[in-house]
Amino acid sequence: MSEKPRAAVVVFPGSNCDHDTFYALRKIMNADARFVWHKEEKLENTDIVVLPGGFSYGDYLRCGAIARFSPIMKDVVRFAGEGGVVLGICNGFQVLCEAGLLPGALLRNDHVRFVCKDVYIRVENADTRFTATCHEGDILKIPVAHGEGNYLIDEAGLEELKKNHQIVFRYCNQQGELTDSANPNGSIENIAGVINREGNILGMMPHPERAMEKLLGKSDGKKILQSVLESISNSK
Repeated sequence: MSEKPRAAVVVFPGSNCDHDTFYALRKIMNADARFVWHKEEKLENTDIVVLPGGFSYGDYLRCGAIARFSPIMKDVVRFAGEGGVVLGICNGFQVLCEAGLLPGALLRNDHVRFVCKDVYIRVENADTRFTATCHEGDILKIPVAHGEGNYLIDEAGLEELKKNHQIVFRYCNQQGELTDSANPNGSIENIAGVINREGNILGMMPHPERAMEKLLGKSDGKKILQSVLESISNSK
């Protein structure tokens, strides 16, 4: 029997999805999950680092801007640079952008209101370790909950994302169409999630950990965690 994937869930002051993420990884996906406090300096024996959603440091200055300087982030940057798998969800995506681990930035929603609802996202690239159990064009129903999820990148950066197939998810309607009304925050070209060029870091605004059990109404998020954990297990 293969060894369980080891997952480190980083907890910042203001994180509020850390326990949801821990539960999804450990109780539903059977991973060896543990919490890592932001003041720790070493990740120690882990296969994947997850930066969960929430309001790290109260979202002061900019979302993720202060968390980027937490002691643990130095080792997260090292881990990622050595090819370690990193998943940033919502605030975690913001932290990854602030840390320079992913391109672009997350701004205030274009309607300047907090949005909390189920959305549909279309899988744009199924050839990643985070989407291996999906097919290109699959439509996933996953909730969002954020005030600053408006993804922005300059024209040259956008072209690089397209050229390197780094756009993993786009907001769409239930039929898979990329419409303005399906975009909950004004993100450029309906972008909901991107990876780095090497493919080991994913940032996404929707919350897969909140869509894990049919009993609670939706389970499409399980495909994302299953994909990445199976890719880790298969590489052991």
